[in-house]
Amino acid sequence: MLPGFEQKTGIKVITKSGASQGSGPKTIKSQLNAGTTADIVILSREGLAELMAQNKILPNSDVDLAKAPLGLAIPSGNPRPDISTIQSFSNALVKAKKIVMPGSTSGIYLNAELFPRLGISNQIEVQVTERGAESTAILAAHKANIAIQPSSELVNVPGIDYVGALPGDIQLIQTFSAAIILNSPNQEAAKKLVEYLSSPSAAIPIKNSGMDLVR
Repeated sequence: MLPGFEQKTGIKVITKSGASQGSGPKTIKSQLNAGTTADIVILSREGLAELMAQNKILPNSDVDLAKAPLGLAIPSGNPRPDISTIQSFSNALVKAKKIVMPGSTSGIYLNAELFPRLGISNQIEVQVTERGAESTAILAAHKANIAIQPSSELVNVPGIDYVGALPGDIQLIQTFSAAIILNSPNQEAAKKLVEYLSSPSAAIPIKNSGMDLVR
């Protein structure tokens, strides 16, 4: 999307990366609190709510861009587990033993809510990384058997195979949203970018990234 926006508007976009939620210096909230400057943030609604509570977001500037279900992936070439039901999903995790995931919104849900609800917390080994790219790198290196995180972080990644989304009754569908930082010196340019990212031209890139459109 960015090359098209830059060509259309002449506005140069510089991106930085951070986790929507979690602990450590790499979360978006931690980076902003440490003095990192930005005009726009794009993150999960849960993470955005934390920034809004800190009065870091320009009121009424938030726009939902896409939705991403939680999905499961395995190292390329490994047998694909059955995750079509809650029981088969639980069995696959227990059999896999080593599971990797980012410690952001999805990891918080999995470790604090889903695994205890399924009663498998003591039957699996979970490695939590700061970022999704780190967990998929571990999976691609065959140092874990399963990764669970937003589908957008699992499709089109070399070395891993995307198995599919979690069953509906245990699914966490994250909405990823854009918002403008309260004291951004480039608010007009920021508004143009948010409008572009939420325009009909974003539909195909959103689908190709393993996400769904916001209805």
